[in-house]
Amino acid sequence: MKFDIITLFPEIINSYCSVGIIGRACREEKIVVDPVDLRHFGLGKHKQVDDLSYGGGVGLVFMVEPIFNALNSIKRETKSKVLITSASGRKWDHKFAKKLKDEEQIIIICGRYEGYDERINNFVDHEVCLGDFILTGGELCALSVIDSVSRLVPGVLKKEETLNEESFNGTFLEYPQYTRPQEFGSWKVPDILLSGNHAEIKKWREEQAKLKTIKNRPDLIDRNN
Repeated sequence: MKFDIITLFPEIINSYCSVGIIGRACREEKIVVDPVDLRHFGLGKHKQVDDLSYGGGVGLVFMVEPIFNALNSIKRETKSKVLITSASGRKWDHKFAKKLKDEEQIIIICGRYEGYDERINNFVDHEVCLGDFILTGGELCALSVIDSVSRLVPGVLKKEETLNEESFNGTFLEYPQYTRPQEFGSWKVPDILLSGNHAEIKKWREEQAKLKTIKNRPDLIDRNN
C-alpha cells in the first residue's frame, strides 16, 4: 500500500510516519508514505497556492492549478483513489477504512485555509473529514487515514487476530480492559476477570461493551438495528 500526501507541511507527515507501528511498517516496506510538497507547485516567484474567493468572503482558498499539477506529478497505480480532507466531507470511519484497504495507492490532498476551488473535485474520489469540528489543516485527517488503513494491511500488525476484537468491528464498542496491579487505591479489577471462568468473562465483557456503547456512542446501536 502506498500513500501519497499532498501537503504544505510534509514534515508533519514524515514525523508521524517515522515512529511507532506506522514507522515500523514503513521500515519493513509493508507500506510506503510519500509526502508531496504543494509549495513546489505554487505559481509565480512567491509559489502561490491560494487566493481570494470569487464573490467575496473571509480567508483564502486553494487554487486549482497547483493541486492539479501536484497530483499529476504522482505516478498512479492501477488501483488508486484520491481523497481530499474537507470539513464538508464524508465522516471517516472504520467501514470507510476497510473499503479502501485493498487499494494499491491512496492519494490524500490536505486541505487548509477556508477551503479549495470546487473544480478540484473533478479529479477527487472522496471528500473526507474526521468529525463535526474544524481543524487548522488536513494533515491530522490524512494521518488518521494512513494509520487506520495501514493497520488493516497484512503484516502491519504483529498479532492480526486483535483486529477481530476491536471497537467498530461489531455492533458495540470494545469492552473495558484491566491489567496489573489488581488494586490501585480504592479501585479494584472486577472479580469476574480473576475467576478463570472464560464463559462468564465473555458474557461480562459483552454486557460491559453494550453498556459502554449506550453511554458513549448510542448512535452505533441505532445504526445497526
